[in-house]
Amino acid sequence: IEGKYVLVNCVQNQTRHKTDGLSSSTLVLRRGQAFTVTINYDGRPFDPLKEKLIFRIVLGMFLCPIAVEVPVSRFGQPSLTQWTAVLERSVPNPTGPRALSVTLSSPATASIGVYTLQLRVEARLSVKTHLLGQFTLLCNPWCEADSVFLQSEDLRTEYVKSDIGLLFKGSPGNIVSRPWSFDQYEKGILDICMKLLQVSPQYQADMGKDLLNRSNPVYIGRVISAMVNSNDDKGVLMGNWSGDYSGGVNPSQWSGSADILRKWAATQFRPVKYGQCWVFAAVMCTVMRALGIPTRVITNFSSAHDTNGNMVIEEYYNEMGEKLSFSRDSIWNFHVWVESWMKRPDLSRGYDGWQVLDPTPQERSEGMFRCGPAAVKAVYEQKVDAQYDVPFVYAEVNADVRVMIVRDRTVLSTSVDKRRVGALISTKRPGSMSMQDVTSEYKTEKVSKGTAVSLQLLKAPVVGENISFNVIITNNEAAQKLLKKHVNAQNKEYNRNPTGTFWEAHDDVKIGPKESKTVTIKHEISFKEYMLKETAEDSLVNLAVVIEDVKSQERVLASEEFIIRSPSLDIQIQNEVSVIINAPQVATVSFTNPFNVAVSGELSVSGSGLLEEKNLALLTIQPRETIKKPVNFTPRMGGAKMLSANLVLENPSTVLHGFKTINVQAS
Repeated sequence: IEGKYVLVNCVQNQTRHKTDGLSSSTLVLRRGQAFTVTINYDGRPFDPLKEKLIFRIVLGMFLCPIAVEVPVSRFGQPSLTQWTAVLERSVPNPTGPRALSVTLSSPATASIGVYTLQLRVEARLSVKTHLLGQFTLLCNPWCEADSVFLQSEDLRTEYVKSDIGLLFKGSPGNIVSRPWSFDQYEKGILDICMKLLQVSPQYQADMGKDLLNRSNPVYIGRVISAMVNSNDDKGVLMGNWSGDYSGGVNPSQWSGSADILRKWAATQFRPVKYGQCWVFAAVMCTVMRALGIPTRVITNFSSAHDTNGNMVIEEYYNEMGEKLSFSRDSIWNFHVWVESWMKRPDLSRGYDGWQVLDPTPQERSEGMFRCGPAAVKAVYEQKVDAQYDVPFVYAEVNADVRVMIVRDRTVLSTSVDKRRVGALISTKRPGSMSMQDVTSEYKTEKVSKGTAVSLQLLKAPVVGENISFNVIITNNEAAQKLLKKHVNAQNKEYNRNPTGTFWEAHDDVKIGPKESKTVTIKHEISFKEYMLKETAEDSLVNLAVVIEDVKSQERVLASEEFIIRSPSLDIQIQNEVSVIINAPQVATVSFTNPFNVAVSGELSVSGSGLLEEKNLALLTIQPRETIKKPVNFTPRMGGAKMLSANLVLENPSTVLHGFKTINVQAS
């Protein structure tokens, strides 16, 4: 046969392979599943007795590609364990070119990557090779033989197909949810995710070995975990926790993965500035979902960063309740990582399922800044020898906190808190914009102990309002007590110890014996006292109280970390019940300025599958004024989509957010 041109049935194959919507310069397929190739050719009809057809399937370029030769058989069955090619039919066409239809299928253990498809035609006197094109092969959570197989269609929809995210930040008593657009269907994003594998140090060091290893999601997860940060390689994001984001983007201003991945690819793989934990995790979630590996974003509230590996976090306070920076250990208010779903043939039985992968550069794992995959079940069982990085993740969710009150570096009192770390572990609930508590998958409940002092926030603090809280003191003894009370508030970043004190209160308290044992004292911190020049999107406060028994000199401490939330933006859709593909729509973004000064900044509205590009506007809003900004959009994709809005204010420098989920119907 003389090959003049070839047709690979893109649309039909991609619909069957659940890859429709993914944008690539190639056909996109999943492993462990058959696909059809139709070859149009000139010349005499194909005679299987005189000619042999052999497909050559090549992964990788130039130096050491992996190539498989697959002869076309007339009678055969697709296989899940090896590449096969079966001739379906030869289509006679009296007027135009002839056509051959062949069903090709890949094994469920094939390496993922970009393949080149060639066809060799061997006749008695000639051998001709035709280049048919390229296809991108992904993991297949719909295929039982694939090591990322996930049983439930609802979970596959959420953890592979959905491009809408909700990230949780703040503190357990004051959780803030932030929208994130994973953007895996945006133009060019899948090709960039494939580039991530190609730019990795593993591929550069030994291409052949890397291509073979790409059949294993455990290996892929480890490579991507290192490539999302830029610490050891040409990775995607540079971390910055300094508060100074000049020369880049404040991590709080990102709202989706496409901007970040496109910027990385467009600058010849120079790191994008800047990321913090939720940005690293959200970008990794995009890449893993694009590659076909079910993945979700996890937030661990009160996350321990154990620097010396003893699984204990040391904290120091002075007698006035001010936290001191003596220890390199820290408790982040929250930390964000991802879990990916896969089998673990490298471990003993029982560790398949969700695996922790953390791309935020914290500690090295086998010489590189990466973490995992650590089986969630191994963390729960404290099986610290199960690779990879289980002791580090175990400490993040389960470390004991040893709190010491000191004077002149002499320890006055010590207590151990077994409950604070890993106070709440959460993710987005499938099919809903709400939170799911997954704490019990990581740890068993620890017992509580009686306490003599506690702090209680009276309402969730919001920027522009006062902070109200109670100090509750309990006397468990039969005698009256005279106590000194020291309350202290400090600013802090979510991932390290607090800086200076901005508010304090000191007084004496008399408390009756056991019968009338509880005293509640209310405090208020005014907006003027905590309004910072350089606030983040959500300001964090470390509040502590030290109670000192004047007679026995015994001291007890309670501390509470909380977030002062930015006000949120409201988004309404004009005709919410009938949002239809390709039909123009209007959304309205509104915001009331709670500050007693005028504020100005840039409003940006984006929505994957809804807006071609971001809608930008410069705004100035007077005190207590409400603005309403119309945004025109035309949906390009069906299903659940999300509009998200960011307002970046200059003074106070803060980022406000809002989002709206929309169900787009087919026309």
